[in-house]
Parts: sequence; structure tokens; C-alpha cells
Amino acid sequence: MSGTYLGMPSFPEAAKDAVHNVTLRANLRHATHTIRDKRARAVAELADWAQLREAGKQIKNRTLRHLDRYLEQLETAVTEAGGTVHWAADAEEANRIVADLVKATGEREVVKVKSMATQEIGLNEALEAEGISAYETDLAELIVQLGDDRPSHILVPAIHRNRGEIRDIFAEKMGSWGRPAPDGLSDTPTELAEAARLHLREKFLRAKVGISGANFMVAETGTLVVFESEGNGRMCLTLPETLISVVGIEKVVPSWRDLEVFLQTLPRSSTAERMNPYNSMWTGTVDADGPQTFHLVLLDNGRTDTLADEVGRQALRCIRCSACLNVCPVYERAGGHAYGSVYPGPIGAILSPQLRGIQSEIDASLPYASSLCGACYEVCPVAIDIPEVLVHLREKVADQGGKGHRLEKAAIKAAGWVLNHPAALAAGERVASRTRKLHPKKPPGAGAWTASRELPELPAESFRDWWKKNRT
Repeated sequence: MSGTYLGMPSFPEAAKDAVHNVTLRANLRHATHTIRDKRARAVAELADWAQLREAGKQIKNRTLRHLDRYLEQLETAVTEAGGTVHWAADAEEANRIVADLVKATGEREVVKVKSMATQEIGLNEALEAEGISAYETDLAELIVQLGDDRPSHILVPAIHRNRGEIRDIFAEKMGSWGRPAPDGLSDTPTELAEAARLHLREKFLRAKVGISGANFMVAETGTLVVFESEGNGRMCLTLPETLISVVGIEKVVPSWRDLEVFLQTLPRSSTAERMNPYNSMWTGTVDADGPQTFHLVLLDNGRTDTLADEVGRQALRCIRCSACLNVCPVYERAGGHAYGSVYPGPIGAILSPQLRGIQSEIDASLPYASSLCGACYEVCPVAIDIPEVLVHLREKVADQGGKGHRLEKAAIKAAGWVLNHPAALAAGERVASRTRKLHPKKPPGAGAWTASRELPELPAESFRDWWKKNRT
């Protein structure tokens, strides 16, 4: 994924620093509670929400089972509509394809729609290495880019910033990227939005190349769909002469009828709206209207490997609504940067290790970045059982080995033997009861567990001995 995350520490280490950041925790608490409360009210308006949720799950499952067929159908439809389809096995190939397409136009700058896929592959950095400037146009992404920062939320990438911080970023950095912020800029939402509008307007009007992702791709017609709330995406999708869309292969849905389900569930789960203000849909190219050249880059980058895992593949149902982040007690306290990925929160804890593998320290730690409370599963609009996948991935990490895991497996094996031999268990219980005053309060090797927990005191006698005395 993005090179900006290379070298990040494991989740526990990063989270330990984050929880001591008072401003970060205040920003996250206010934002996540506000969004999730609004979402709950929006969802409650639909009497058939449970049925829609199940329908979304089944549509995604059916699509994933026959993904090869639907992708071929999509390619045919896009090509017949005047577009060109490219297949990218990994981030390096996708970045090369996009860079070559931009250079072929002779341009050296592009405007971008908010896109998780392009963040995943580190496209901005790859284009910069080729001498191409990529300008983010989503307001939150603009804040992150100007602040030389990393996104920390799927829906609201700058959720970790408050209005005062945003004003300072605009005042200090806008001038070096284009039109400077107005003098005397305040931190009111209206003035901040106006400063962003003026800054971006000149970029929209001169841009010849636009880059986007997509929320969905409709296989039967070759149509791509982007939901957004600001209108900046609409500008990127309609004004440039060339449009390049980088989309994960799991974003395909078979038909327009299937899309109808997600038109109801995604807006309510993400922005708590009945419908997004801007729903942009495009199919290939049309003479004298919109981009005259359209390229679709279909991105694998670990998705095929994820698809092969019968338990883990449900992560590919994700429609990037971010509802799971807003209810997660771990995310609320640690923030998105601690996850070391463009996919933070509960969904990131199961998606990133599968896309990237669990060989690195950060990816091996992500399945443990959860209390397994299940709140994420309850709000997921496509019913991804995130706790189930977390436990499944923890098993994989444990099987991978390492000193700690070897000790754990040895302890479990020993416990299994004792539990299968009642006489040995009884003897152990008697010894433990009679030597309880000698027991350390924190057993060696269990510091990570006992640092925030107290071990129960052993009773003077075991239940087995009590039973013999009182029930025989």
C-alpha cells in the first residue's frame, strides 16, 4: 500500500502513543459519536433495514462466487461503450499503467476524486516520482494533502483535525499548492469551505486529466458509480478530457437491480443521508459530453488471494461506508493512524492483513486490534462478521510461529494433557490451593495481560475437595 505507511510500528506500540494525545481523542470522540448517532436515526427510518442488509450480503456473496464471469462481462460492456480496460495484478503495475496513461496525454498534473484504491497503491507518490502532480479535491483529502498528513478515516480522512488546525493548515500551505487562503481566514465552516472552493476552482478549470475510483461497477452495462456529498467529484468526472478510474475488482455488481439495494444502505451507513447529494454514473464515453477518453484500471493487489480464503473473503463485501469505525471503542481511542494502513478501524484490521499478508509486524498485530465486542458486525450494512474474521486471522498469526506463539502453543498443549487426566488435575488443584500465599501477583511472561487486570485469588480449598466434604 501507500509508501507513507512503511516502517510504522505495530498497532499496540502506535496506539500507546495515540491514546495519550488529548486533542486527538477529543476530536475522534466528538466526530464518531456525532456520525453514529445520525446514522442510527437514518437507519431507523427503514422498516426493512434487516432485509436490505441481508440482500446486500447475498448480492456480494453471489458476485464473489462468480467474480471471474462478472469481470469479463464488465470488460466487454466498458469496451463496447468506448472505454479501455486495463488489468493490474498489484500496486506497482497499476501505478505504472496510470503514469503511462497520464504521460501519453502530455499533461503533468491531474485532479483526483477521493479514492481508497489509489491511496492503497500509493498513486500520488508514484505520480510524483514521474514528475506528475496529483491534486486531491475532496475537502478532507485536501486537508490531509496540504498538511502533509495521512488519512485516518475511510469517510472523513481528516477526522483527527479540528477546525482550528484546518484553518492553520489552509493559511500556511495553500499558497504553495495554488491559490492562497484569504487573509484573516477564520475557523468557521463557511469560510473554510469557501477557501477550499476558491483554491480548487482554478485546478478544475485547467485540468485535462481526472483520476477516480468507484463505489460500484455494474457488469451488465459497464457503468461506474461514485457517491459523494460535495460536488468536487462531479467536477473531476465531467470536466477533464481524459478520465482514469482505478477500482478494486471486488467493486463489481451484476445488475442495476442489485445497485438499488446499495443506493439505500450505503448513504445511510456512511453519511447518515437518505441519498448522497451527488450520485455520478458514467458508461464509457459520449461525443461532446464529458471526458472523451476513458480508462478503467481493474486492481487485484491481494484480492484474489483474499478470495481464496473461505472465512476471510467476506471482507471483500465491504462497501467502504465506515460505520464500523464509528462504533469501535478501539478506533475511537487509538485513531486511524495506529493501524498503519489506509484502511483503519475494524475493517482495516481484517482487510489490510489479507491484502498485504501477515509477514510484517504491523499486519501481524492488526487482528489483535479489537476487543471482539461485535459492535462492528451489528452496524455493517453487508453483515461482515468482523469478529469471526479477526479470530480466524489470529489463528493464522499464531500458526506463523514466533517465540511468544511457541510458548503459548506449549502451554495449551500442557493444559490439554492435564485436563484429560483427572488425577493430575486434582493433584494440581490441591497444590495450587495450599501454596497460594507463595504465588506472584504477576506471573512471569504474562505482563501484557496482567498490566491491566487482576488475577483472582485462589480459594483455600478446591471445588473438588469442597464437594467431597459437603456432598458425599
